Amino acid sequence: MNETEIHNIVTKQRTYFQSGATLDVDKRIEALRRLKSCIEKYEDQIEDALHKDLGKSAYEGYMCETGLVLSELSYMIKHVSDYAKDKSVHTPLSLFNASSYKKPSPYGVTLIMSPWNYPFLLTMDPLTDALAAGNTAVVKPSAYSPCTSSLIATILEECFDSNYVKVVTGGRAENQSLLGEHFDYIFFTGSQTVGKEVMKSASEYLTPVTLELGGKSPCIVEKSADIKLAAQQIVFGRFLNCGQTCVAPDYVYCDRSIKDKLVKEIIRQVRKQYGKQPLENENYGKIINEKHFQRIQGLIDPDKVVLGGDSNPETQQIEPTVMDNVTFDDPVMQEEIFGPVLPILVFDGMDEVIHNLNLLPIRWPYISLPAIKSWRRK
Repeated sequence: MNETEIHNIVTKQRTYFQSGATLDVDKRIEALRRLKSCIEKYEDQIEDALHKDLGKSAYEGYMCETGLVLSELSYMIKHVSDYAKDKSVHTPLSLFNASSYKKPSPYGVTLIMSPWNYPFLLTMDPLTDALAAGNTAVVKPSAYSPCTSSLIATILEECFDSNYVKVVTGGRAENQSLLGEHFDYIFFTGSQTVGKEVMKSASEYLTPVTLELGGKSPCIVEKSADIKLAAQQIVFGRFLNCGQTCVAPDYVYCDRSIKDKLVKEIIRQVRKQYGKQPLENENYGKIINEKHFQRIQGLIDPDKVVLGGDSNPETQQIEPTVMDNVTFDDPVMQEEIFGPVLPILVFDGMDEVIHNLNLLPIRWPYISLPAIKSWRRK
């Protein structure tokens, strides 16, 4: 799709929005119900597309994507009428003979740029909220998840007129053309590098943005932690979707006195959750493409691997891998891993933790879990 076509899409959506067609709350609810019904109709195809793109099992695909989208749709269908109501607020004394209220109003024409790691969830969830609020939407799914992106286009074209919701497929050229347009709100999920470009482009029109970005989220485990519980939660969060999750714990930073016990329990939990031969587990997913497969492989130091490390280039799968005795100078600590690799680092006190995290070249993301502490239950 070229620049002229994209410009025409945005222009037509602006005209449609300015006509007031999206303001009626009953019509918004109708649109959400139509979308929910269509997603339910295509559930099997969504499951298949997620498996082809990321190797996700039916259970994981529903738990982390389709089910969450349907839940969000149900919630908004139930509550949007209340959200759209005027809300009375206090009137200043200087305006004693007047009444004051807040009137929730849509932004207008929105742009939703979604990633490949949760391609269905992170497209449909923000779209649900944009429509509930009375906006139009231009949706740009990732080119790295072609099966899911193609199905998203099919679903949205079946549900909506292009003046209301339009899918733009393609790669960098389409992204650049979209960012050159004037939108009233931009929702972007992806890397910090691209996020900076989105924000830079948005500043041209002072467009408000939501950036849901990646980073190196530390999982801090203090010495009074419940080791079994901590390991169980760390393994689930780190290796879900083969580690391709922006809010996953990127590395474990634990008290030196409990490190050996924690590593032992993490290894036990990996085997419990994924089996002794994860690459033979039909429910274990894959890395999105060859580029990321090779990148992640390059971050694994065989001398520091205490579990896993094996891979299958043909299926682009990498075993859940645990690395011990890692330092902040190691290659694996210089970038967001975004894969099934878990480095273990140690500290001797919380002052050391604060000092070292402040020195890191890559911080935790803006919207993420900055740290997870697992405390012993009282």
